[in-house]
Amino acid sequence: MLETIKIKPALIQQAELPFNDWEQLQKKATVRLQEKKPATCSLPYMKIMVVDDLPLNVKVACAHLKAAGYKNIVTQNDPTKALTQIYRETPDVILLDIMMPKVSGLDILEAIRSDHHIAHIPVLILTASTENELKIKALELGATDLLNKPIDTQELLPRVHNALTIKMHQDHLESMIQQRTAELIEVQREVVHCLARASEYRDHETGHHVIRVGKYVELIARELGMDSKKVEMLKLASTLHDMGKIGIPDAILLKPGKLTHEEFGVMKNHCGYGQDICSHSGSESVEMLDACNSLGTIMLNESHSPLLKLASLIAATHHEKWDGSGYPAGLKGNDIPLEGRIVAVADVFDALSSKRPYKEPFPLEKCIAIIEEGKGSHFDAQLVDLFLENIDEVVEIRNTYGKKQDD
Repeated sequence: MLETIKIKPALIQQAELPFNDWEQLQKKATVRLQEKKPATCSLPYMKIMVVDDLPLNVKVACAHLKAAGYKNIVTQNDPTKALTQIYRETPDVILLDIMMPKVSGLDILEAIRSDHHIAHIPVLILTASTENELKIKALELGATDLLNKPIDTQELLPRVHNALTIKMHQDHLESMIQQRTAELIEVQREVVHCLARASEYRDHETGHHVIRVGKYVELIARELGMDSKKVEMLKLASTLHDMGKIGIPDAILLKPGKLTHEEFGVMKNHCGYGQDICSHSGSESVEMLDACNSLGTIMLNESHSPLLKLASLIAATHHEKWDGSGYPAGLKGNDIPLEGRIVAVADVFDALSSKRPYKEPFPLEKCIAIIEEGKGSHFDAQLVDLFLENIDEVVEIRNTYGKKQDD
């Protein structure tokens, strides 16, 4: 948003562009930059933008650049329209005059460097001023280089060449980083799926439990209005909610009858085990959680992965109850992280509607009635409402990943 990138109001007014259009321009600029293929783009075809209020100066600069073989040049004589054009064109380098009416080159430079969408674009400042103070100010604001006016071609061409070369290498490096990041995210996703499946092998009757829980969580998070990246991460992290069950003895985990008080105490430990596995935070994590009363403090753990931090948080809190009667820390109401509250609804519904060692699956009507009954006591009432308002989609998920996989 404009308020966060510190663009001067005068620039917005002078550009004569509706306020709400700026965010769209920024997003489009980002998309265009991501779509560029810098590794295959030779210097003559990289885009150069010349901004100067005097048409003669623009013609001279363009003549020098074209004579040197540059083929992709855009120009702007009206400084009040320069910033808008920069967003639309996303040039690879900008030649920017300082002394211009209404909006100075320094104003435009400051706006460029204040917005991460375009801050990386090299800006070569053109100036006829001999004042060192003005040149220093330009450098402090982030000018890539300075060129004296009138333009000397022996200065102009090497500086443009150097700026474009560095920009091309930076673009190539960013492209490699994005590709590598995408590969690492996919590897992380595969590892999480493997861990989730490993936990299911300990509990033979749950079938595709973690898949269904992830789908239910995705549904609730989407209906809450979370952005798509957050929804996807929450869906993936939720599949590890029962990871700690690998630490529970088979005699308790697979017991066909009701657990004794002592056995249930052992079963409760799976929350802490799961948190430890995902966060590497050690055996003191449950005690830390007990002293917490907010999401921010609960999330204090040693894992550096946002996905594993979230998985650790969910593992530790998905058995907490809205009225404070849950475990392991007895958190109450909004002190329970939203992510834990979401998974609680999804997990319990799937437990009710699935076959377990101690029971057959309940009919849908009974499952809905139990979830409805838990509003305000076991569950966050808002989340229950969102879940049940979409019961047709819930049933579809259950049918798609249900009986055949459980048999």
